Amino acid sequence: MSDWRVFRGTEVPHDGIDTLPAPPSWRVFDDGPVVPPVVGGWRPADIERAKLYRADPDVLDLVNAALYLRRPLLVTGKPGVGKSTLALAISYELNLGPVLRWPVTSRTTLQEGLYKYDAISRLHDVSLNKGDADIDIGRYITLGPLGTALLPYSRPRALLVDEIDKGDIDLPNDLLTVFESGDYQIPELVRAARSRPTVHVSTADGGPSVPVSDGQVRCRSFPVIVLTSNGEREFPPAFLRRCIVVDIRPPDREQLTRIVRARLGDEISETAMDLVDRFLERRNHGDLATDQLLNAIYLTFHAAREGGRGREDLADQLLRHLRAASA
Repeated sequence: MSDWRVFRGTEVPHDGIDTLPAPPSWRVFDDGPVVPPVVGGWRPADIERAKLYRADPDVLDLVNAALYLRRPLLVTGKPGVGKSTLALAISYELNLGPVLRWPVTSRTTLQEGLYKYDAISRLHDVSLNKGDADIDIGRYITLGPLGTALLPYSRPRALLVDEIDKGDIDLPNDLLTVFESGDYQIPELVRAARSRPTVHVSTADGGPSVPVSDGQVRCRSFPVIVLTSNGEREFPPAFLRRCIVVDIRPPDREQLTRIVRARLGDEISETAMDLVDRFLERRNHGDLATDQLLNAIYLTFHAAREGGRGREDLADQLLRHLRAASA
């Protein structure tokens, strides 16, 4: 019996995204001209993180549910459990190209995610051209991460919306409208459409400029959208209903052992089990992240080998400070 999953949580890239069945009728978007898929452009560090990621079976099932249903994936969990890395792993394994990133702050607005219009530069250039307003407006528009992800790619792009719980209270509802329609308008291009119906604009990832007709952008395949949350706030019920929600639990001892071995190698991991146990004990009383454990193991191993201070004492000092920093 073949596995229904197209994302399997392995380090082997494949084109399983192309084997998905047609989307549900209520998640069908544009079937017009397409933007070619993105090839290359990965940062080596992102590839390394993606290849080392291993998801629990429950997480795999929910990721694949989001892929089948063409729905955003809302990933919750404590800091350091791999929420952002999950987006890298999905995009790397399914050959979707480098992940588009949209870090959210308290000042983030929906428009910033969709596009940026540099009106000041355009006015300056118009004045230099003695009032000639027939300057290509596309030169002054750059699509944001969400706006780029919603282009009509032949294969969906992956978008990481990081720490959405830090955003304005209205941001989830604003996003919901775009997620449901799969499109958006650029008003500046809508107004210019009569004299210039198709305009080429820049994208968030610095790739080739893309055409936008009549100021409308509509996706062809719904993007693979991963929204992360540290659980700092509640989301509107309507928003939650339209997302696939997955909670990533902190790794247990066996999982931590595999992570340490994969990241730091056998030589270091063989000497690190006592630090793993100490980390687990401290994590029960505070929010320690896995990368903090890796930092402590790496530093204490090399400090001890170079004849530095006592390994156990240094580990205690590190974990104590790291715990205070994460409290």
